[in-house]
Amino acid sequence: MRRTRHGRRRARAAALALAALALLAAGCGKEGSPPVKGPKPGALPVYHVDTGFQLEDSPTWRAAKKRGHLVVGAKEDQPYLGEKDPATGNYSGFDIEIARMMSASLGFDPKTIAFRTIASANRETALQNGQIDYYVGTYTINDLRKKQVGFAGPYYIAGQSLLVRADETDINGPEDLAGKRVCSAAGSTPLQRIQREYPKAIAVAYDTYSICVDNLLTLQVDAVTTDDTILMGFAAKAPDELKVVGKPFSKEPYGIGVPRSDNALRFALDDALVAHEKNGDWKKAYDATLGLSGVPAPQPPPVDRYPAG
Repeated sequence: MRRTRHGRRRARAAALALAALALLAAGCGKEGSPPVKGPKPGALPVYHVDTGFQLEDSPTWRAAKKRGHLVVGAKEDQPYLGEKDPATGNYSGFDIEIARMMSASLGFDPKTIAFRTIASANRETALQNGQIDYYVGTYTINDLRKKQVGFAGPYYIAGQSLLVRADETDINGPEDLAGKRVCSAAGSTPLQRIQREYPKAIAVAYDTYSICVDNLLTLQVDAVTTDDTILMGFAAKAPDELKVVGKPFSKEPYGIGVPRSDNALRFALDDALVAHEKNGDWKKAYDATLGLSGVPAPQPPPVDRYPAG
């Protein structure tokens, strides 16, 4: 009976932690909820807007110029990367800052960006249909996706890792997942890798990683797997409840998605990334966002300016 009561107390504590995390990370709070933890005032760079910039060879840029602002696809439930404050509707995070840097370099005031939350499964369609001008949201560059969209970058190299409860001692890497319930987003590359390379793990899929984290906190799964950047954010939001374990076991180069035929825009964004890395904006943005997870800024990866095709 003592063990049962202890288990119930632990589940209740986890549920309370879940409520706090859901308010902060999953964007399901309401007015009066605790504020989203984010950059301190003045910590973020101020990006110089290139008011004389022209890119007439880009149909995407021309449409945005006529519209008067950029429409950018993003995530809204990834702490320190792409997060939407449910009270204000404001977006924050490292990916959001990358989007703002690019806006300034393209001649648009970053304050005018219209961010649009786009689920991972709909990114290619949104770019192909012109719903968004570009996409910044933990978007891994790979050859299959290059057949559907273009990529500027990469601007960051992530790696698949594991998130577990803080008191977990049996899971220290993917080799410890046999018989364990491991959660990831449905249709995601991390889920497919676990199923393919660690078939003894019990793969569990949900629509979003925030739901996976909810289930981890309430003891329904044993681990969550996706890019370490995403997991670092969740762990930083609930450091007493969650931790990232082991070394990354993949390479995930993050790029800026653009319409596949718009090479002029892609190359302009490549140039902008290099410029903002050189002038210190990239590192300052990282330190004020993803750096809050406690992981120091790495060296930015070299831009892959692959030829038009």
